[in-house]
Amino acid sequence: MTQPKPPPRVAVVGAGYWGRNLVRDFHALGALGLVCDPDPGTRSAIEAAYPGLRTVDGLGAVLEDAGIAAVAIATPAPTHAGLALRALAAGRDVFVEKPLALSVEDGEAMVEAARRNGRILMVDHLLNRHPAYAELRRMVAAGELGRVLRVWSRRHNFGKIRKDENVAWSFAPHDVAMILGLVGRSPTSVEANGASYLTSGVEDIVEGSLGFDDGTTAHLSLSWLNPFKEQRLAVIGTEGMAVFDDTAPWEAKLAVYGHRVAWRGQTPEAVRDAAGRTIALEPRESLREQCLAFLGCVASRAEPPDSHGREALEVMKVLLALDLALRENRGRPARGSVTAQAGAAEAGDGQRGFFAHPTAIVDPGASVGPGTRIWHFSHVMAGARVGAGTNIGQNVVVGPRAVIGDGCKIQNNVSVYEGVTLEDRVFCGPSMVFTNVHNPRAFISRMGELRPTLVRYGASIGANATIVCGHTLGRFSFIGAGAVVASDVPDYALMVGVPARRRGWICQCGLELPGSLVCPSCGLAFREGPGGLGPLEPREAGD
Repeated sequence: MTQPKPPPRVAVVGAGYWGRNLVRDFHALGALGLVCDPDPGTRSAIEAAYPGLRTVDGLGAVLEDAGIAAVAIATPAPTHAGLALRALAAGRDVFVEKPLALSVEDGEAMVEAARRNGRILMVDHLLNRHPAYAELRRMVAAGELGRVLRVWSRRHNFGKIRKDENVAWSFAPHDVAMILGLVGRSPTSVEANGASYLTSGVEDIVEGSLGFDDGTTAHLSLSWLNPFKEQRLAVIGTEGMAVFDDTAPWEAKLAVYGHRVAWRGQTPEAVRDAAGRTIALEPRESLREQCLAFLGCVASRAEPPDSHGREALEVMKVLLALDLALRENRGRPARGSVTAQAGAAEAGDGQRGFFAHPTAIVDPGASVGPGTRIWHFSHVMAGARVGAGTNIGQNVVVGPRAVIGDGCKIQNNVSVYEGVTLEDRVFCGPSMVFTNVHNPRAFISRMGELRPTLVRYGASIGANATIVCGHTLGRFSFIGAGAVVASDVPDYALMVGVPARRRGWICQCGLELPGSLVCPSCGLAFREGPGGLGPLEPREAGD
């Protein structure tokens, strides 16, 4: 009979407050190879608790051990990036305690290092493995609660109080990760306020709101100055509601209510499900499940379906946006795009300027990210949100509540109206047109009938093209000059004509793809699926 293959050997780096839990679980799973901690007392305690286990005082000794396949990092957050990058460069898979890092630059470097070296990068968003959350996420994906309208999370306790990070950084990563997993996208706006009672500039209580491009909202309530422990996450849908209460006993952790709204003509009416029902769950420890999932990914070389580096980077951007809102607007709500706020939070108080030509107008209440340039006779209206490093050409109007991401290029004579959202790195050619109402009349106000338009990351729109409202342009799609788009556009599609039709596929680098779907310029390979085109993973492309 074939003997089961032993699990990969893992080194835990940092065996303090949380690291000791990783030591316990990886040891229980038969995967603990050694423990690294600079404190002699901590090492002695580990050696006493786990006789025969080797301990070392630095990462160098870990990486010299050829038998160590992976590193689990549970050190202070400012050290995560440096340690992880060293381990990834040395060919080790990495499991890192939340948050992934403290800057977008570091987080992106970690994600890229994992990709470049073919390594697993997983972050300890352990509630992703909680049976109650897994069932809640399944229900949402299956549409059992209808369309998600709102998600709210409350994480209250008395302690552990910190002086080096506010309650959002300490408490919110798990909740933000769960919210993004349920909604299925990153927010386009953030509002936050808080209060510091114990340490100046370190919020003990934070209230935050996230806005998403489909109208879904989420609310976070965080406090370590609460008389009792509360850890609840609720999903409010059009056909039902569900509450995950992690402080409840296992038989009551997930409750579902059939509450919904019925319409009697033009009048909404609450239909109550007074009893509700609880969902039977198999008790399992989330951290143990997370460690087991990591070992499975290391053994199979499959990227984790969640808690991976890219997901953790999006969570970190939301945390940075919350942090900036709190830091700049003590006691007042702050609004802005997540990408713009995250970049601004990293830049520091003296480095968040943007350039506006003397003839340009930026209304009070508009949000403009660092490094953005706004040229002659352009107008950014109150409530508009423009990201970092974007170029807005001459005679451009950005309407109220329009959203423009980072690194976009808006050429001359373009109006980005309310209801239009441009993700990062979008190109809008000269005199192209967005609409936001389907059937406008000069003598009828239809601002209550706006149809949202979403242009996804990296898309390009040619000169004089028209984008009819209510549609989505996919990632890296390319709209030819003069085309009229009146339907959704798949990722990487090349669209031409009136009305626009797909002529072929286009690479990220901007060249039309041949029948082989391998770009002759950059070598990137693609495959066609039911939802459109997508790039192959490097290993699938033969890299």
